[in-house]
Amino acid sequence: MSHSVCIISTRAPYSGQAAREALDTALVSASYDIETSLLLIGDGVYQLLKEQDAGQIPRKNHSAMLQVLPLYGIETIHVDQVSLDERGISPDALQEGVTIIAGDELPQFIQQHSRVFNF
Repeated sequence: MSHSVCIISTRAPYSGQAAREALDTALVSASYDIETSLLLIGDGVYQLLKEQDAGQIPRKNHSAMLQVLPLYGIETIHVDQVSLDERGISPDALQEGVTIIAGDELPQFIQQHSRVFNF
């Protein structure tokens, strides 16, 4: 197993600092040329909804940060199919560049990484 990191983000984008900290951790990891994956599960899937507008709250637009991930070598954001289904979110409602992982494939996906950080 090569050295790789999986960042699991489980929080909605504006519910606190956890979603932002997960993104920051992914960016730092990738900036050191560490193979980095971002996996969104639970309420974390809300981070991928199109046309988010943080203008009414004192927070930076979360989706703008997701769009810079490819500049750091994180080409794909992984999302849990079960989490989408539980929240009634269609794949069409998500930003581009997302790979949906079936629930039974999640353990194998996570085990492919040498380090896992859960936010």
